[in-house]
Parts: sequence; C-alpha cells; structure tokens
Amino acid sequence: MKIGFIGAGRAGCSIGKYLSVSGIDIAGYYDLSREAADSAAAFTDSRSFAQLEELVFQSSLLFLTTPDGIIQQTWEEIRPLAISQKIICHCSGALPSDAFTGIEETGASGCSFHPMLPFSDRFSSYEQLKHSFFTIEGQKDAVNTVSALFRGLGNTVCQISGKCKPKYHAAASILSNQVIAALDTGYRLLEECGFSRKDARKATKELVLTNIENVLLNDCVQALTGPIERGDIQTVQKHLNCLSEDDQHMYQTLGLKLVQIAKTKNPFRDYSGLQELLHS
Repeated sequence: MKIGFIGAGRAGCSIGKYLSVSGIDIAGYYDLSREAADSAAAFTDSRSFAQLEELVFQSSLLFLTTPDGIIQQTWEEIRPLAISQKIICHCSGALPSDAFTGIEETGASGCSFHPMLPFSDRFSSYEQLKHSFFTIEGQKDAVNTVSALFRGLGNTVCQISGKCKPKYHAAASILSNQVIAALDTGYRLLEECGFSRKDARKATKELVLTNIENVLLNDCVQALTGPIERGDIQTVQKHLNCLSEDDQHMYQTLGLKLVQIAKTKNPFRDYSGLQELLHS
C-alpha cells in the first residue's frame, strides 16, 4: 500500500513522517505550493508531485491534509480521476466523511480520521503521534483499512458517528485551544503584578501541571479546589472587583461552570449566594 498526501502543511508532514519512520511506504506529496511539497517530500524521503493526477495514480490510500475550507474543493478535483478501489481519507476534526459527496459512484471508499494532537510544528510534532489517540468514521472498507494501519503501529483508534464530528471537535478545541485563553489571561494578570511573562510561566508551572495531572488521574470533580469549591463569596467578590469588564465576563462564565462541578463534589454545601454573585 502506497500512501499519498494532498496538502503539505503541519498535519501532512507530521503524519507522513510518522508513517515513514514506521516503515510505511509513502508515495509523496502534492500541494499548491511546490516549495511546501518539496520540503515535505525531503522530510519524509518521498516524492514531490507537480501534478495531482500523478500522485493519485501512484497512491492506494490518499490523505487530504488540506485546510478544512478546501477539503470539498479538493475532493471535487480528484473525484473525476481513476480512484476506484482507492481509500480517500481527510483529517478534519469537524467535518464528517460525507464531505466526499458521490463517492459511492466512483468505486472508492472514504473516511475522516483525526488525531487528538495539536500539530504545533511541521517538523517535530510527528514524534508525539506514537502516543496519539485517533478517531475515525466513514465507509466500512476505509475505516477498516485506516484503523488497521494505525492500530498496527500501536495507536488507539476509536470509531465515532459522523453526526458527532462538530461536537467532538468542539470538545477537542475547548480542551486544547480554549485552555490557552484561560492560561494567557492568568499570565497577563501576573504581568500586571510585576512578573515578566517568562517568570509568570515558570512560577505557575507546578500549579498548572499538577492541576492537569489531578484531572487526568481523578477527574474534574475530585481535582477541583479553590475559592469557588469552598463557597468563599468574599474572595470571589475581591477577584471580580480587580478585573476588567472582559475578564470579569470570562471569570463569571467559567465560575458558574465550576459551581456545577462543586455541587457534585459537595452536594450538601449551599452555593446559592455564589451563584447569585456570578450571575450579577
């Protein structure tokens, strides 16, 4: 089985390199940027293709690792080609495999496949893929082939419903991207207290890592600590008093979520006053 990549960005480079170093045959890359395709091919010891048709011809499994917004456009370009018996797989977290409209008529089989991993660097993120969890959905042949490929490398692959893709991706974005917004707010407030950005990150390293470790080990309810969990209205009021309007909104929104978790942890504690404050 030869694997081709349409799209030579961070995801395409990372998945291609992971497969390549694992002994999987990579046909190569096609990208609108020939420079990006050349770079990805050199990185994965494969070929750079000037013509989309040639890459499709050389590949039995095609990964579409383009931005989400052009997946359907890319599919329409390869749909008229000789793709019968080939596997077509896009790597969007939010789009289901029905983005491949009319694929049944082509004789190909399609799926969507997504790693729970942030591709932060084009040339190093592949090193984390051996630890990554993947989700997949789509047509049976494609799901079975791609799942077997990655399970053979030691990865966990979970099949989900295509209808769940937007909610699944929202969850992944909250757990990954939106956590960064909360961290950035905390670091900025420490800067306002006189910390440098670097010192703020260093000072809070154990606080952040220990909290995440507790969540992963014991779940959110047991990991929850702090003034909201204690029902400390006076401290929460002091927090709100010192924050800008935008930061107050974020604090209140997240605080109300924390109250719901705190109620589960402490079902006999009265949080009504705290809820009223956070709703104000």
